Amino acid sequence: MGNKRNGLLALIGMGALAYYQYKKSSPEKKKQVNDTLNTAKDNITKLGTDIKGKAEGMLG
Repeated sequence: MGNKRNGLLALIGMGALAYYQYKKSSPEKKKQVNDTLNTAKDNITKLGTDIKGKAEGMLG
């Protein structure tokens, strides 16, 4: 039980630190972070679509 709690606390701490650093960063750095996250989101969406298409191809 302690490991799960410690892991969760560490994850919350890292999230809080990232949020703090994002809030105090320059507008250019914020734009760069947003672009990186949007690219990652698009890549994950494309991967999900590809996997879904392959699964449908195998089943159908």
